[in-house]
Amino acid sequence: MAQLEPSGQRTPATRVVADDYQPRAGEATVLHQVVKEHLATFVEDASRHGDGAGLPPFVERELSRFLECGVLANGFARVRCCDCRFERLVPFSCKGRGFCPTCGGRRMVERAAHLVDEVLPVVPVRQWVVSLPHQLRYLVAWNHGLCRAVLAVYVRALLGFQRRRAKRAGIANGRSGAAAVIQRFGSGLRLNVHFHTKVLDGVFYRGPSGELAFLSLPPPTEQDVARLLATIYKRTLRLLRRRGLCPDTSGHSSTDPIGDGEPALAGLLQASVFNLRSTGPRAGSPVLRVGRDPNAPWVTSRAELQAHLDGFDLHAGVAIPAEDRNGLQRVCRYLLRPAIAQQRLTLRDDGRVLVELPRPWHDGTTDLLLTPLRSVDLPGLRPAGWTPSTPVRAARAPRPSRLLRSPPANEPPHLPRRFGP
Repeated sequence: MAQLEPSGQRTPATRVVADDYQPRAGEATVLHQVVKEHLATFVEDASRHGDGAGLPPFVERELSRFLECGVLANGFARVRCCDCRFERLVPFSCKGRGFCPTCGGRRMVERAAHLVDEVLPVVPVRQWVVSLPHQLRYLVAWNHGLCRAVLAVYVRALLGFQRRRAKRAGIANGRSGAAAVIQRFGSGLRLNVHFHTKVLDGVFYRGPSGELAFLSLPPPTEQDVARLLATIYKRTLRLLRRRGLCPDTSGHSSTDPIGDGEPALAGLLQASVFNLRSTGPRAGSPVLRVGRDPNAPWVTSRAELQAHLDGFDLHAGVAIPAEDRNGLQRVCRYLLRPAIAQQRLTLRDDGRVLVELPRPWHDGTTDLLLTPLRSVDLPGLRPAGWTPSTPVRAARAPRPSRLLRSPPANEPPHLPRRFGP
């Protein structure tokens, strides 16, 4: 900004050199090229494998808007500096929630900074991660109410575990806190609903004179993690029984609410959960793994402070000290990251897409080789339909369709309801 000199005249502003700014070229990315070329074929094949039932509108809408994201021909805003007259064209974004890497990356940075600056206090924090059995991943991927209920069971068990440990340390009314994130994907771009939780590694309590104090708790033991996972397992099965969704001895639920209503989407979700091809002539075959050792043993526990029980997996090996706020922000960005990282995708000469894994899997797999249709088959990475982040937001925020539609000439426009004076 220009500044005023003592004489009252405005000094020339320092010109901002914007040569380091590189506008994104969305059309040149591997993901954009593959989706643009194979989207129509993917929609047709998914409809054919779903007994003629098409994909839900939100799937096609998410993919179509991704192709328009960051393309100047689809609209832009002109940003101009009033002092130096520098101008920049900023293309419109799709603001997608589960597919677009650019919009997901922007949301990751904003929300991670909010968690560190406004939510999490300056105390030790431990990350707890729970993974679900394959059939339960399939159910909660579509049923957002069931997903929130399973998450509530998990978080209540965690906070109760912290209260009991504080009570053994002499703090009767200690209270911990947590921030949980529902992550819908794994490193192999398949549907893998699991919960990342940042839990305060201790409890707050009131001192003798009423002041608020924090008690740091010692790290949990291997036995603590195993007992806590057993509690989560039992309570989750109890929840599923109450809702009539408890799996049988083979691990499959007796009912399939997704397949009854959306057979095409159900096929895509099941294939993504089990890392299979959902469309094309080889539908149902596994995705090719590069570097896999077929004789690798099946290991149920692979790290410290990790437990595995009948498809459930609980890990608590990541702890962040109170003074390491930069480390906390890195971990928050990790759990809020978008599903697809453009730099890990390579388009081969034969049209297939090579996906580089961030770290080798335990069977030696270093890369996944996907067909073009399997690369587009990522609708399960986005929550289905209109899913508010909290029940409070669902009660106070009206659905956008009613507010954004154009009313007839003889009908007054619908205005949002006001709360308070």
